[in-house]
Order: sequence, then C-alpha cells, then structure tokens
Amino acid sequence: MKFRKKHREETAEVFTDSLNDILFILLMFFLIVATLANPNVVKVGLPRGTKDVKAKQNIMVSIDKDQQYYIGTTKIESGIFDSLLRNEIKKYKAFVDTPTVVINADTTAYYGEVFRIMRIAKKDTAKVVARID
Repeated sequence: MKFRKKHREETAEVFTDSLNDILFILLMFFLIVATLANPNVVKVGLPRGTKDVKAKQNIMVSIDKDQQYYIGTTKIESGIFDSLLRNEIKKYKAFVDTPTVVINADTTAYYGEVFRIMRIAKKDTAKVVARID
C-alpha cells in the first residue's frame, strides 16, 4: 500500500497593489504639506542666502519693515522688548538646557537692532540663529 502525500500549492495571496498606491499618495500629500507649512506668521522680507540653517525654534523673534518687534506672533513695544525677551529665555530654560532664539529680520530692518538682540540672547546663554533665506 503506497501512501502519497498530496501537495497543495494553493496559498492565499494578498494583493497589495492598491495598498501601495494609497501609501504613495499619502506620502506625497504629507511631503507637500510639510514643505508648505511655515511657522512664521509675521511676513518679513528676508535676504537670500546659499546655505540652509536648521535649528529647533524655541523663541521666534521677528522685526518687520516698520521696525516693529514680535516675539512669536505677539507685537512688543520696543521699550520693553529686552526685558520680555529675557523673560522668554528664562521661561524656556526650565524646559530646555539652552534655548534657541531664531531672529527673522526684514531686509530693510536696522541690523544694529539684530545684533543687539543677539547680544541679549547670548548674555542669557541662549543659542542664536539669524534666519536667512
């Protein structure tokens, strides 16, 4: 008596063609949205540069063409700007060892003011990045 094993070649197949299409479309969507999303709400005309500087943006400081100061999106009077910037740096020091101050200045802004803000941030042991596009 011969017993023969019956080979079953039938295996369940999962078709992933449509899944691949959906994943590709989602990937493209998130790439496009990520490049269009800009955390800067205050519109300033930035000078153009050749290198790209990436930094974790803890404190955003903006100076627009009318020499108005902003911390984040809040407009700040120039007389109390220094003390409010120091307070922001101290507030972020509780969460981060060395906070980063990112300065966005309009091309027509006085760069003496930009350097003054850099000095204040450096004195309070914060990293400073002047954003240039």
